[in-house]
Amino acid sequence: MSRFRWLGLALAGLAMALPAVHARAESSMIVAAVMAPESFWVKKPAGGSTAGHDQSASKSGRTGVKAHGLGSSANVGVASGAKKNDSITSELAGGKSVPWSIVVGLTLLTLLPALLLSMTPMVRLLVVFHFLRQALGTQTAPSNQILMGLALMMTWFLMQPVLLEVEQSAVAPYSAGTITGEQALDLGVAPVKRYMLRYAREKDLAVFASAGMAVRPNKREDLPIQVVIPAYILSELKAGFQIGAILFLPFLLVDLVVASITTSIGMMQLPPVVISTPLKILLFVMIDGWSLLADQLIKSFRVAR
Repeated sequence: MSRFRWLGLALAGLAMALPAVHARAESSMIVAAVMAPESFWVKKPAGGSTAGHDQSASKSGRTGVKAHGLGSSANVGVASGAKKNDSITSELAGGKSVPWSIVVGLTLLTLLPALLLSMTPMVRLLVVFHFLRQALGTQTAPSNQILMGLALMMTWFLMQPVLLEVEQSAVAPYSAGTITGEQALDLGVAPVKRYMLRYAREKDLAVFASAGMAVRPNKREDLPIQVVIPAYILSELKAGFQIGAILFLPFLLVDLVVASITTSIGMMQLPPVVISTPLKILLFVMIDGWSLLADQLIKSFRVAR
């Protein structure tokens, strides 16, 4: 009886599993029909190949042809774009060039600080201001920006007559269109050259004239600008160092007095700079040093050598 019981249970389980298998088969057929409806419903002929296969092959062939056509059209578009870019590049490279006036103008803008330092009183002013800061013992006060601004304003004040002459003789006629750019440049350089010749030393002019010219002209005014500019810079450096040495003497005296006092009382561990620096600043403020220095610098430019 136990054997028949186990056999009955097995048959019952098989009967329960058959509907699930049948449902799975139907669902797989439905999915296949949805994914590939043509190949699913077309029946296979006896030859072994299906009509759906032929249709899909023909479609794939047409798709390949279309893809090839798209690829060839894309290649043609890329080639035409490359030719267009080449034509644009050749047009930009061969046809039109940048005007020389723009190139020269941009170059002069980059060289403007150097020209300002070399052809104006700024050389002497900056040298004197840095010597003064070194003599006072203040390494960062006043700062470089403040000294540069003060020197720039004093340069603008001292160069006003020269700038006015340049504006009247060169800038205004060029703006009115009565002279060309080259003529304006020559007329504008002439007042600046006369200013530099006024303060350039004869010895410095002779050094550069003998080195750069085979025959030296009889008059200073006939010297070229490339000789006048370096001679003027050397002359201004010499004048600035002379004024700086004179400025150093009273502050050096204060340093010597403070050092001798601290040594005599046995304060060997105390640096003399700690005491001398406040004393030098106090002395400079009491005599109104900035106004006195600015006045003497302006007067030094009014005396022609």
